[in-house]
Amino acid sequence: MNLFGLGLSALNTAQNNLQTTGHNINNAAVEGYNRQSVLTQTNGARATGAGYIGRGVQAVTVQRAYDGFLHNQLVKAQSDGAALVSYGNEIAQLNNLFADRTTGVSPAIQKFFDSVQAVASTPADPAARQEMIGRADSLATQINEANRFIDNQRHNLNTQIDTVVAQINSYVERIDDMNQQITKAKASGVGNHAPNDLLDQRDQLVSELNQLVGVKVLEQDGNFSLTLNSGQVLLGGPTIYPLHAVPSAADPKRYAIATTSGFINGKPVLAEVADTSIKSGQLGGLLQYRADTLDPAQNALGRLAVGMAVEFNQLHKQGFDLNSGVGTDFFKVSIADTATKAHSNKGTGEFKVDFIREDQDDPDSDVTGIAALTAQDYEIKFEGNAYHIRALPSGGWDEIDKPEGFEKDGLFIKLEGKAQEGDVWRLQPTRNSADSFKVEMRDPSKIAAAGKDDQGNALGTANGDIALDLAKLQSEKTLGMGSMSFNDAYSQLVNRVAVNSQQNSTAAKAQKNLIQQNYAAQQAVSGVNLNEEYVMLDRYADQFRAASRLIDVGSTLFDTILGLRN
Repeated sequence: MNLFGLGLSALNTAQNNLQTTGHNINNAAVEGYNRQSVLTQTNGARATGAGYIGRGVQAVTVQRAYDGFLHNQLVKAQSDGAALVSYGNEIAQLNNLFADRTTGVSPAIQKFFDSVQAVASTPADPAARQEMIGRADSLATQINEANRFIDNQRHNLNTQIDTVVAQINSYVERIDDMNQQITKAKASGVGNHAPNDLLDQRDQLVSELNQLVGVKVLEQDGNFSLTLNSGQVLLGGPTIYPLHAVPSAADPKRYAIATTSGFINGKPVLAEVADTSIKSGQLGGLLQYRADTLDPAQNALGRLAVGMAVEFNQLHKQGFDLNSGVGTDFFKVSIADTATKAHSNKGTGEFKVDFIREDQDDPDSDVTGIAALTAQDYEIKFEGNAYHIRALPSGGWDEIDKPEGFEKDGLFIKLEGKAQEGDVWRLQPTRNSADSFKVEMRDPSKIAAAGKDDQGNALGTANGDIALDLAKLQSEKTLGMGSMSFNDAYSQLVNRVAVNSQQNSTAAKAQKNLIQQNYAAQQAVSGVNLNEEYVMLDRYADQFRAASRLIDVGSTLFDTILGLRN
């Protein structure tokens, strides 16, 4: 009797619905889980004299509520958000260092020039002179400490980059493993049914990977291939192309990202990629922070140290000390004396560097070499027939007319040796200058506070003309093409860090809202609503009981027919 078939099909379908609903309830809080439902259809009908009589219902497959557009939109928003968070975590530390107005470089500059003013007022006072050297030591210490903090953060960034790269490679391996599991599940003889839970797990791995670095997914024959957003392959078919954190060819002190472009005898062939090509995820945030904030901050601090030392020394050497001796260097500082050669360079060429001193400046120009000094890094390349130089990270290339000796932004640069086509150099003139900033003057009596008369003789121990001029250096526009004083230069450094911090904070808040909106949209389609599932649970339980009753009715009718034969 067909009632048994009808009841059995309804019973099986209700059971499938009950199991799927229970699966949804159990996984409601699982990250990346997409709600599943049983797709059903009629089991057809048979033709009779009374018309077509239905054969019941059948479960076609279990499908997941998945919208690829909404999922990808959420993944991208989370990836960009992760970059802003990692950037914010780093810049907050630097902002705290520079924002303190009670300690640090800014008050040290003020106290030092106050002590210089005190010597100008009482040039022969040994206590004032000793105080000036003490304040100079404090200034040097504060500049050194600020630079040391930046160096420590740079080292920490290297460690984080290395760790994140290892995590990225681990995720790529797990996604490759999920590819294999999904392929096996589809080939296990259960028809064309999708292994929904495996697909969810793979999508979740891709989502978590994007929070480390932005990737693009290409699906072919049910398998995922992965590339960085800039195009470099991480997973292609069955082959994994791992990332590597390596010392940069241009600056071995900093870790760069190298992709695997292929293999030779089983060993990876590495290709270093530009930091600017990786923008999303935690890795992108770290690289962007280093390029946009940390490097310029350290360069600016170094320029301040160079500017103070050179300008102060030049003026100090025009004065006379307590013994009528000519002034000597008060501070000591250095800049990078040689541009760093790339490891791939084949020639012997080296670029030697020095800042243009006052006696080397153009006499017709009001801008000194120190005033022209920038806080930028530079790249030099040789293309076989010409040398070119540009300011990093995105300056235009300028041809070098005389590589044997040329000027650039307050620097005098000259080539020694011979280069070969393709050779590259990285110049960071002020990167480590703050670390070298020291007080050369140790004897208070050697402070050259006195000026000279028309005949060039010292005006005596009671004269403080040069000390007065030294005190005026605090507010004179000696840096930034004659637009900034020492205080201005440091304030510009502090403000740039503060502005970058504020911009990142604002962007992070906006991105958080966007993530919440995208998540809500995605969950509206794919999320599990427990209240809805409870309702469906009751409905399917009723269907199960009704199907059971249908079989019970069929059994009763069958017993009745058998009873008629007796």
